Amino acid sequence: MSQHHDRRRFLKQTAGVFAGAGLAQSTTPVLSRDDADARSSNQPGDSIPPHRSLKLTGLHAYAEKSIAAGDTLHLRTSSSVPYKLSICQLAGDVDDQKKDVVLHTFDESPATPQPIRPGSYVRVEKNLTSEKGFAAVTLECWVRPWTLKSWQGLLTQYEYEDDCGIGLFIDDTGRALFYLGDGGKFDETRMFGRGKLNHRRWNHIAGTWDGKKVVLWVNGRKTGEWDLAGAVKPGKAPLRLGAYGKKGVADHFLEGDLAMPAIYDRALSAEDVRKRIDARGLKTPPKEGLLACWPLDEEGGDQVQDSGPNELSGQIINHGAWMIGGPSFKGDDIGRYDEAYDPQKDEKRGHGLRFASDDLFDCRWKTTQTYSIPKDAKSGLYVGRYEYAVEGKPYEYNVTFNVRRPESRRKPSILVLVSSSSWRAYNSAGFPVGVRGLHFFPVGGLKSSHPQAPAYSCYRNHRHGQPAYYFGMNMPWPSAAPNALFHDPKMRYSHLMRSELFVHRWLDGVYGDHEGYEYDVVTDYDLHSNPDLLKGYKTIFINGHSEYWSAEAFTAVDRFLAAGGTAALLSGNTMFWRTSFSEDGSVMECRKFDPRIGGRGGATIGELYHSQDKKRGSLMRECGYPAWKCVGLECCGWAGVDGVYHADAPDHFLFNKPEKCEFKKNETFGHNPNGKYPLGVGHEWDIRLSSLLKMTRKVPEGVKLPEEPAGITTLARGIRPPGGTLDYFTANAPAIDGLCAEMIYWERPTGGRVFHAGSIGAGWALSVDPKWRTVMRNVLHHFDVKPKPA
Repeated sequence: MSQHHDRRRFLKQTAGVFAGAGLAQSTTPVLSRDDADARSSNQPGDSIPPHRSLKLTGLHAYAEKSIAAGDTLHLRTSSSVPYKLSICQLAGDVDDQKKDVVLHTFDESPATPQPIRPGSYVRVEKNLTSEKGFAAVTLECWVRPWTLKSWQGLLTQYEYEDDCGIGLFIDDTGRALFYLGDGGKFDETRMFGRGKLNHRRWNHIAGTWDGKKVVLWVNGRKTGEWDLAGAVKPGKAPLRLGAYGKKGVADHFLEGDLAMPAIYDRALSAEDVRKRIDARGLKTPPKEGLLACWPLDEEGGDQVQDSGPNELSGQIINHGAWMIGGPSFKGDDIGRYDEAYDPQKDEKRGHGLRFASDDLFDCRWKTTQTYSIPKDAKSGLYVGRYEYAVEGKPYEYNVTFNVRRPESRRKPSILVLVSSSSWRAYNSAGFPVGVRGLHFFPVGGLKSSHPQAPAYSCYRNHRHGQPAYYFGMNMPWPSAAPNALFHDPKMRYSHLMRSELFVHRWLDGVYGDHEGYEYDVVTDYDLHSNPDLLKGYKTIFINGHSEYWSAEAFTAVDRFLAAGGTAALLSGNTMFWRTSFSEDGSVMECRKFDPRIGGRGGATIGELYHSQDKKRGSLMRECGYPAWKCVGLECCGWAGVDGVYHADAPDHFLFNKPEKCEFKKNETFGHNPNGKYPLGVGHEWDIRLSSLLKMTRKVPEGVKLPEEPAGITTLARGIRPPGGTLDYFTANAPAIDGLCAEMIYWERPTGGRVFHAGSIGAGWALSVDPKWRTVMRNVLHHFDVKPKPA
């Protein structure tokens, strides 16, 4: 095919794409002050360079996730309609919203739309400048695309349509493209491309020009050769890795992994290209003719350094994903139970940076309301409750936040830990359509209010399949709403924030025959960031779906118990997945393997090592932090909410002192007396290690089974219909006589005492079962915790 007809086909295929696809200007040394100030108006409150924005419909909001009484709450709201906002303390019966205490109601607010700006890339601080232009040039990189059906920028200094310099691209047919402009208006005769890329495999691309001939190399193959005479200039557009732009903003983000991008002022030869491919991204280029190279070997943070002579360092916008390895790395070759592997010592691992067009970790919205939390405010869960209407239909939106005890206030005996990391982990579709009242909130989240809004979580990959590893805290979390249900709405069962309120209300005396207990409430991140906060408390309540734990929080609880502390767990699926946090707490990291058990499809064992601490991720028990070692039980699966407890040790002192439960052997409890919901054994459950090992039929080669520590007594067995149980190595396994949960009392050999109910639904059943309440009063009595005086 002639060059003329090839370009004609290119123009036909790209009509409407490049016509609206320029590369965004950013503030670089070649911009005037007037240009920079004009463009800054396109930025959100916390500035990033001009960036593609999405306008949201409806109402969305967030605030601090945990705040001390006496401090100021900052609410950040985006609403396309007027709204009313109240600050409410959650109180009274969980299902009676009228019992919540309204602390403050703001005047009606007008519509305050604030866009979101998803999409990750690297914005290089300085661009290439040359009035004379290049005598020769090469652009080179490795790329592993996760889609071949959209236009993406790889290495670009190019802005349509007036500042078209140079760039490597992927088009919507999966071809590599190479543009060599004069820094001015777009010229279709200067776009070259033929080479088809491999999907989700590493590809090496090099576009060269020796002053006369253009050659595009894809995986060492010369895919095309074209004549090009005339000046080739970089122009004044921003230099970007993993993006190009549209109408003055960063756009067309790479959906994939980038490694060793480089720019030369010479044309690489065929031999040079072969050597670069043979290096597999493990060696930086020779210095000859090198203008810039980004090895991407930082493996953390938001800065990337240039190994070339011009110090063209860059800033990562919207995070990206580190610790994925480079073209030389085969993540599947690392053994799941290989405890010796250290990614920092692997000389053939290499480095890459993963991008996604829906990466977003901080909305950067401006504050719309502030509220000073009263100094005497009770520690616990509160909401900012929004009321609004769209086309005459009323909706409600709740922003959940925790109020902590101020340092000046005396500590009570009980500290309640809320499972805030689980709420964040299940926060699929963080910008949903409107709801009102009790509503079903599935694992995949509600329908998004904008089709391109981020909708990834620990249970949903990024839009084009990149495993989701990072989750921003400065974002809405509708998953934490107090009216979000799970399973059949008729059950009124919840497994996130709402499920934990039943224990809070029992401690308040709303459910039960006592005057209430004093307690403080903290989040998972509070404990992670300040492990010493447990000092001075007698017992810690671990409640609900406490699934996601950091090593720091695990160690803090273990140390607290070893020092003589006590723990009451009304939780299931406890301490299952490992998390870590960025230094400032703004991003939670969680890398999960094996889609059968909720891991991310596309994740390899080699990618499980966290960028924040370089340690192994995924299951806590495969990271050296098994739940059984700290709190006595280990997760054995999940299924329906359809089981109850059967008393196994009716003579045990926790069932008889100081109050008698009068249980008979195998008597059921933990359920509504009429036999209907709530049921205490349901959804996700934990059992003793000894029971779990009895279910385990196959042990992986080279793995030694652990031994259960001494001192554990089974008080009751949670029995449900067959199905949903997993063995120690997460293989499907039949339960033993329907056993799925065990209620235990454990005097740990290393110190401390633990009461563990082993089920998410345990706290829910406190709202209806008098005998179950008596058990809990006995537990706290023996933990030396007294209720308020009558």
